[in-house]
Amino acid sequence: MNESGSSVASYSDMYLAVDGWWGQIEAYLPQFWPASVVVVEVTILSILLSWVCGLACALMKASQFRMLRYPAEFYLWFVRGTPLLAQIFLIYFGLPQIGLDFDPFTAGVIALGLNGGAYVAEIIRGGLLSIPKGQSESASALGMTYFQLMRRIVLPQVVRVIIPPITNDAATTLKNTSLLSTITIMELMLQTQVIVSSTFRPFEFYILVSLIYLVMTTMLMVLLRWAETRYEVAY
Repeated sequence: MNESGSSVASYSDMYLAVDGWWGQIEAYLPQFWPASVVVVEVTILSILLSWVCGLACALMKASQFRMLRYPAEFYLWFVRGTPLLAQIFLIYFGLPQIGLDFDPFTAGVIALGLNGGAYVAEIIRGGLLSIPKGQSESASALGMTYFQLMRRIVLPQVVRVIIPPITNDAATTLKNTSLLSTITIMELMLQTQVIVSSTFRPFEFYILVSLIYLVMTTMLMVLLRWAETRYEVAY
């Protein structure tokens, strides 16, 4: 009877602990929704910008013209060799000194987009190198221009090769949005810090924000995997 009573008391204490933990979180859950929306908006815009910058940089680096190749090489060298946080500060705090003043949201998108673009450029360049040179030579023999060659032959094949690493880069971009809390963008991490400072419950809320990031990253990966499968079927 004593053991039974002890077990009941133990389960009761556990239930009360879980109920109290959930009660602490439930009251603040609505505040995470707008912060999650900000994360999604920044992620989508940053990914699109990184794809544009990455494609342009990869084509410039593959060019035979030095005036195109050298700026692309400098961009890759600088972005890949410096911390993302320093780049965020440079764009948000540094550029206003030369007359380029961005609001936190725009500065965050530009920083993440330019940073991701350097890695996307290397991914695309690797995809370009995987295409046999004989295809380019055959297209030139048929009278195709450089842009026709890229649009009709090379890029459709490159896309199939680069989708898996591009997927990983997109997930990295989503997680990197947490750094934007340093320039006062009210995304998930900054919202969590505000809540923790008022509740003094860091364990519960940092676990919660980690789970939110995990769910969002998983959903993004599933979506991109679906796109990868669709593209493989199409080609």
